[in-house]
Amino acid sequence: MKLKKTLIALAATFAAATLAHADVNVGVTVSATGPAASLGIPQKNTVALMPQTIGGQKINYIVLDDASDTTMAVSNTRKLITENKVDVILGSTVTPNSLAMIDVVAENQTPMISMAASARIVEPVDAKKRWVFKTPQNDIMMSLAIAASMADNGVKTVGFIGFADAYGEGWYAEFAKAAALKGLTIVANERYARTDTSVTGQVLKIVAAKPDAVLVAGSGTPAVLPQRALKERGYAGKYYQTHGVANNDFLRVGGKDVEGTLLPSGPVLVAAQLPASNPVKKSALDYVAKYEAAYGKGSVSTFGGHMWDVGLLMQVAVADALKKAKPGTVEFRTALRDALENTKEVHGAHGIFNMSKTDHLGLDQRARVMVKIENGAWKYQP
Repeated sequence: MKLKKTLIALAATFAAATLAHADVNVGVTVSATGPAASLGIPQKNTVALMPQTIGGQKINYIVLDDASDTTMAVSNTRKLITENKVDVILGSTVTPNSLAMIDVVAENQTPMISMAASARIVEPVDAKKRWVFKTPQNDIMMSLAIAASMADNGVKTVGFIGFADAYGEGWYAEFAKAAALKGLTIVANERYARTDTSVTGQVLKIVAAKPDAVLVAGSGTPAVLPQRALKERGYAGKYYQTHGVANNDFLRVGGKDVEGTLLPSGPVLVAAQLPASNPVKKSALDYVAKYEAAYGKGSVSTFGGHMWDVGLLMQVAVADALKKAKPGTVEFRTALRDALENTKEVHGAHGIFNMSKTDHLGLDQRARVMVKIENGAWKYQP
């Protein structure tokens, strides 16, 4: 009996040691299908370009598709943590999914890096969100850029139409603040679902309000719908979109209906057009070159860039965490969380990251530029 107990104890010790010395397992959930597919596909593609080893340790990526669905994103997160024993979660593509995942990662003390935009994913940094980081620019940063552009272009009144979810609500809240700062008046405030095929009622209300400009707070190809409907109704004011549309699928689907649209974007969208003095140009061009070498010229998107920046942050943080603990342990996950929080001067495709205990994004104004759609292409606006 004593020998049996000894053997069991040795087996348990061996199993624990084996787990602790496992490779670094990275769980990824992206929206590769569904309404957000045009955002999630380049993110999924970018995973193949990310580091395969860090600090001499092999990195295993387990990639799942959440189909742009909140319930599936949560299910994927639980599966990756409980079954795949991942050390970090990357995802999801959209705000509603990412917000829903927070409880799961916090409960399991697993760091998470989101590729969705809303500041609510990481703010305020409380007991749960201390485990959560993200790479896309916050809505307020981009809202201020839009409001400043509107003011410079003589806009006084604005019509707003956004997604009927956390993305649209977050954007309205932040843009309202920016609009007030620039003396803009919001004269219409409408919502629509990502899967809607008609927004006639909402558009009629906006046209009736006669705004100088309209801001569409959507992402991916579903953001074309309100703008197309406004064009069909003869609206001739200025059109603005958010950085949620900064990919070629939006140009392809929107066609002539999105010509002349203004939007804020990460520098990577127009990297080649940036002046040599721009501090992000070099790191943005590096991602463009690698992505296009793998997937073809003109294939790069800002959304893949958010995943690329995740990889750059991981390269620094995982190397630091490996000095303090073994993968597969809560100690390693905690060390990785701490290392992410202390990341400094990481030059990415979208900006330069400087994280802190109160800032789990770490980007500043160098992470945004204004862009105009001209002749079916992105044109940098100095």
